[in-house]
Amino acid sequence: MIGGAKPLAAPLLGATPPAGRRLATAACAPDPSPALATAAAQSPGQSDRAPPPRPPDESAASSTALRGTSQLSRWSRARALRSGRRLGLDRAAVSLAPPTMPQPTPSLVPDVAAGAAEDDDDDLCDAERDAVAGKAIYMVSDGTGWTAEHSVNAALGQFEHCLVDRECSVNTHLFSGIDDMDRLLEVIKQAAKEGALVLYTLADPSMAEATKKACDFWGVPCTDVLRPTVEAIAAHIGVAPSGIPRSSPSRKGQLTEDYFRRIEAIDFTIKQDDGAQPQNLNRADIVLVGVSRTGKTPLSIYLAQKGYKVANVPIVMGVNLPKALFEINQDKIFGLTINPVILQAIRKTRAKTLGFDGYTSNYAEMAHVRQELDHANQIFAQNPMWPVIGVTGKAIEETAAVVVRVYHDRKQKCSMPRISKRVAPVLVYDYRSGG
Repeated sequence: MIGGAKPLAAPLLGATPPAGRRLATAACAPDPSPALATAAAQSPGQSDRAPPPRPPDESAASSTALRGTSQLSRWSRARALRSGRRLGLDRAAVSLAPPTMPQPTPSLVPDVAAGAAEDDDDDLCDAERDAVAGKAIYMVSDGTGWTAEHSVNAALGQFEHCLVDRECSVNTHLFSGIDDMDRLLEVIKQAAKEGALVLYTLADPSMAEATKKACDFWGVPCTDVLRPTVEAIAAHIGVAPSGIPRSSPSRKGQLTEDYFRRIEAIDFTIKQDDGAQPQNLNRADIVLVGVSRTGKTPLSIYLAQKGYKVANVPIVMGVNLPKALFEINQDKIFGLTINPVILQAIRKTRAKTLGFDGYTSNYAEMAHVRQELDHANQIFAQNPMWPVIGVTGKAIEETAAVVVRVYHDRKQKCSMPRISKRVAPVLVYDYRSGG
């Protein structure tokens, strides 16, 4: 079972591999009339069989129910595509199948087939479905899927010029914990129906080989994300890989010292959020300082997940910074700044979320925003040991990479690689330009 969805019906699981991938149509055809929809849904052997008559009131009630579930049916199918759940035995799954796929017989699913025929006008056509879901990318992993997910996200960053266009949109689905062959084949069968690309990180060589053969059999494009790197490392160090997934119960020592260190860092960081408990600043590995809404908290949590104990201290006009901040090792402290226009937009959204945007407040006024940033810049200038990072237009991961790089450079008291020395002044000491 994948994603909590119900298993596919037996006729679909036993179907022959698709002859080719489905091509999306350019536009949707007009909805057929109820009479044509009913006739088209009947199998060749059942064309002369009329549906059982219904009382007038029952027919009207059924028609109303079908109209009422039209939008729900569309939402359900769209959500299934976005979340990676398998579509059950409904007409959307049948419409995705190639023409050569055998249809379920009335004796196996009599009511489902009839209901599908009556609800023909509620389906999304190919063009609508592609517009909602985009091109599907399946990420299959025998563990948490972290490696596959981040690798795909990094690769998608090379297509930002294209992804903004609706015709070039993609929809990623993560299938984690795939550790047996049956579940693996279900995922690949579903990928064949949706014309998806399969990218997998499977440590077990037999599972990886089975994935490759199954994808070739069903005509699904696929790539092994993990295997080339593993083989390169094995050749380099001269040791064969174990082939055991990291999540396997047979692995020893899963709860390592690094794991507990990360848990402790997250606990510490949450307790030190927004200037709380300044007496513990000396225990922090990294201290972030900046005005409100410069991303101190999310950056702190992200760094904590990497194992760093992080505290963040807000700069507020009229409020002195805690004395403990100037008594600790100044190499730990990092300033954050941002472009005033971007900061004002963020604060306006924040104020609206909190519900006080209509009240008298200078929190999101440009004059006040600039005044706060100038006050922060004065503090940064008085403390030249603090690297100041402009977060404008940067993802949390990018800012965290700069912080970690400078932190380790200072901790090890060694020179950075030459390329880092050239990049660092641009990425770090940019508070005067506002980011």
